[in-house]
Amino acid sequence: MDLKPLITLLAIVNPLAIVPFFIHYTQGMTRAQRRRTVWISSCTAFAVIAACALAGLQILDFFGISLASFQVGGGMLLLMSSMAMLNAQPAEAKTTREEVHDAASRASIAVVPLTIPLLTGPATMSTVVIYAERAQTFWQHAALVGYGVVVALATALCFTLAVPIERALGKTGINVMTRLMGLILAALAVEVMAAGLQRLFPALGVPA
Repeated sequence: MDLKPLITLLAIVNPLAIVPFFIHYTQGMTRAQRRRTVWISSCTAFAVIAACALAGLQILDFFGISLASFQVGGGMLLLMSSMAMLNAQPAEAKTTREEVHDAASRASIAVVPLTIPLLTGPATMSTVVIYAERAQTFWQHAALVGYGVVVALATALCFTLAVPIERALGKTGINVMTRLMGLILAALAVEVMAAGLQRLFPALGVPA
């Protein structure tokens, strides 16, 4: 079983880096409200990954986008995300201040901004679509959806243990973990871009 998609998804989603955001957005909530937020965030993260795995290619066909172009664009997005993570910023934290304040004023912040875009933003979606194209059998597609379950469980675990994790690792520890995941993601981004460029320019794959 190819675990590279799972490693890539865990590196991009990186729920550990979103723990401080979870604590911030759930301040003043009761324990039951926090549990509900954890459950909704985890289920939404799985739904996004599963939808991209099952219907992502059909969406590309609808818009007439070639997978090679999508791979290059997605790889660039992954590389940008890895650069942000190497600076100890969440890979998908691209919301504006206005969006954050608007989301914080809603009854539930589990979907926006915790899940989208902090957990599963454009980089996550493009990665799932790219790996979905490589899946040749039903079981490979099922494994990709299953990886969404693993990501959801990792998210639920990190959010449930948010306070102990922040206390144990501290800001420095979380930053170190984020940088390590960013380094792994940068290497995976180069592989994705290389595969797309070889499809667009076959001569690049011919040895000199």
